[in-house]
Amino acid sequence: MKVQALIALKADFPLPLLLQVSGLARSTFFYHQARLQVPDPQEELKASIREIFKKNHGRYGHRRVHRELLNLGWVVAKKTVLKLMRALGLFCKVRRRKRCSSYQGEQGMIAPNLLNRKFDATAPNQKWVTDVTEFSVGDRKLYLSPVMDLFDRQIISHSISTSPNLDLTNNSLRAALECLEHGQQPLVHSDQGFQYQHISWRTLLANAGAVQSMSRKANCYDNAVMENFFGHLKEELFHRVRFLNTEALTAALHEYIHWYNTERISTKLKGLSPVQYRAQMLAA
Repeated sequence: MKVQALIALKADFPLPLLLQVSGLARSTFFYHQARLQVPDPQEELKASIREIFKKNHGRYGHRRVHRELLNLGWVVAKKTVLKLMRALGLFCKVRRRKRCSSYQGEQGMIAPNLLNRKFDATAPNQKWVTDVTEFSVGDRKLYLSPVMDLFDRQIISHSISTSPNLDLTNNSLRAALECLEHGQQPLVHSDQGFQYQHISWRTLLANAGAVQSMSRKANCYDNAVMENFFGHLKEELFHRVRFLNTEALTAALHEYIHWYNTERISTKLKGLSPVQYRAQMLAA
């Protein structure tokens, strides 16, 4: 802004000369100089927005920042938050839509689609969804197998490996099954990947009294909630950082899942994180 430049230069040069060179009227200069000296009435709000954005690693857009502000007691419009974030240069990377694809082979037993896209649950450990996603780090691969509880969208267990083998998926399922209380027999939904058709997976489910469900062939929308989680994870973590090795990515994945469960708010969970939502609902 011209006025700010003139204020910085007027200690070294005569003001009339600066006004002549800049083409500013004297009255205009003093008017804007007075305005600049008035404290910004939104400075405290801007500071809160910066803090929320930084605390959440730049992963929040204006809607989640707005929700966090409401949780802190602010009374502010969503459009105001969007305007201030743009002015502050705080931009959340928008998640890109990707073509949906799914495993199409058959290696063993196929279970019916009992979940049938009913991605809601009235209590913990009623319905779980799971899948495997792949990451490339240089010339190496890393695979993540999480299990999500549809009650609060919490990742209740996960395993990470350099191979998408049976141990990867079975280990995450075993850890999830250890969370069950007496009498709980969840519906466990996956795609038709070979790991979920294998007898070892079906045996784990049967021994726990759990019920198996599978997406229809080559239809990843039947497991849309898990696909959505993978999309957020990759856009909010993996696509933002250049990982030097799989060890660094492994540590970052553990950290992200902890943040996702305990801090990342969701509009579908009344502006709470999965852990906060579960605690609130169970206490009601």
